[in-house]
Amino acid sequence: MDAPFLTPAELVRPWRRATFVAGTIAALELIALLGAGAMLLARPISHEIDKAAVASIESTPVAQTKQLQTAIKKMNAPAGKTHPRAHVKIMVLNGNGVNGAAGTAATRLHHLGYPIAGTANAKRQDYATSVVMYRPGFRADGMKLAKAIGVKVVGPLDGIPASSLHGGELAVIVGA
Repeated sequence: MDAPFLTPAELVRPWRRATFVAGTIAALELIALLGAGAMLLARPISHEIDKAAVASIESTPVAQTKQLQTAIKKMNAPAGKTHPRAHVKIMVLNGNGVNGAAGTAATRLHHLGYPIAGTANAKRQDYATSVVMYRPGFRADGMKLAKAIGVKVVGPLDGIPASSLHGGELAVIVGA
């Protein structure tokens, strides 16, 4: 028997490797089991969240839902009658940051027969598209103007006080 004796360090090393490999496999199995458990629990939890959301909506006061329904009806209501172009003043606001954009748009609108209340810069200069806004009672005129100049976004005055329109009924914000 000419085989050398193994030192104590050599006897321990295979056990260290085996322990490390077994521990890694056990950790991976634990992660897989936790993932499977989360998948099994996710569906009942999502159903409970849905039930809570429905219960919350059903418990809202009737007045609040009536206000919402009224607002939706107003948005979908027919536009109404338009006024003659000569009687609808327009405030033109530059919302794209290009010098002279509001003036150019105002000239175009003036050639269409609209009186111009004034031109100014909008509070923001990052409008991606042009917008037509109208005061109460001028929805039909706003839609008519938007169609005439090819603007697709039309809505009531939002964020612009009526006093800043300088007597205008419509506001056009020139976008990019």
